[in-house]
Amino acid sequence: MKRIKYFDYNATHPPLPGLLSKIFADYEEDFFNPSGPTRFSLARQGRIEEARKTLSSLTGCDPKGFVFVSSGTEANYSLAYFIRSLAPKIVYLSPFEHSSMYSAFESAKIPVQILQTDKSGLISITQLDSFLKEDPGPVCIIHAGNETGVIQPLEKISELCSTYKVPFFSDIIQSFGKISIPFSLLDGFTFSGHKIGGGLGSSVLWFQPKYLKEGGIFQGGNQENGHRAGTENSPAILALSEAALIQFQEMEKKDLRLKEFRVKIEACLKELGAEIVSEASPRLHSTTFTLLPFDDLDFFMMGMEERGFALSTGSSCKSRSREAAPSLLAMGYSQEEALRAIRISTGLFTTTEEVDSLISALTEVIRSIG
Repeated sequence: MKRIKYFDYNATHPPLPGLLSKIFADYEEDFFNPSGPTRFSLARQGRIEEARKTLSSLTGCDPKGFVFVSSGTEANYSLAYFIRSLAPKIVYLSPFEHSSMYSAFESAKIPVQILQTDKSGLISITQLDSFLKEDPGPVCIIHAGNETGVIQPLEKISELCSTYKVPFFSDIIQSFGKISIPFSLLDGFTFSGHKIGGGLGSSVLWFQPKYLKEGGIFQGGNQENGHRAGTENSPAILALSEAALIQFQEMEKKDLRLKEFRVKIEACLKELGAEIVSEASPRLHSTTFTLLPFDDLDFFMMGMEERGFALSTGSSCKSRSREAAPSLLAMGYSQEEALRAIRISTGLFTTTEEVDSLISALTEVIRSIG
């Protein structure tokens, strides 16, 4: 895990030490199909149900609403699928959603209205109020931005949704296990195992059971209580559950440490002429999204990689395309400004020594280019 100095936690969290080897060693012995008729299979299914109960205890949400799926993208598609069963005329989204969320609603053939924002990175509550007053519909707002780290005001949004009697959903993939989340305000949410150190292969949809009808994107089997056909990836599900427990136990202490790291990193960047995106807004302490004072990002990234650092130019699904981050364009930044953005994200294993080394490397590389 320490082969490189890792500052790209928003893309994926390194596996928690020993977790996956333990889970798969167990799977080699207890490999039974959870849907089989034998007591061995029933025991395996029982462990999946225990994972569901673990998530219920962490979130306070009804265990019957949890559906295990394969990825964050599938979770978002499943969310849109079940929202469609509410027969909405329109759904309100932020301009900061993961690209899969927009595709999911397009696939579900549900019209969407994208809310306005500005350089704060926060949605316009006033505009949402106006829209809901005129044409009520479900609201689906990402909790913390994948790129900016800006935390949307779920409490204020929930108040509006209650006023207009519409359900409220959220992609909490970047905030789950990092900060406290008001789960009770949400009628549905999604999160992913690999973002919390549980490895690839399992993500979660939670949907208010009173809205959760049988059936899903994948049909033809009765797995996941009839909501997601297909043999369950039980090792990944158990790893996600255990990782969630660990992250919740470490959350408060970890967040305090990451806050100190962010202050140091951003002080260095500002001294070197960089702009911190949405600096004054509530943000994840683990995330810094910054505009460098030059446009030669390829040279910058090569310089950082040569020094053993992994960071990114934005959302991992977009970082290879070298396109301007849609979030920045929605906030009012120009194409040229948006192409100067890099993201630095920290996490559970980030150390003071690594942060100090990052600051030295940033200083060296930025000064060599500028």
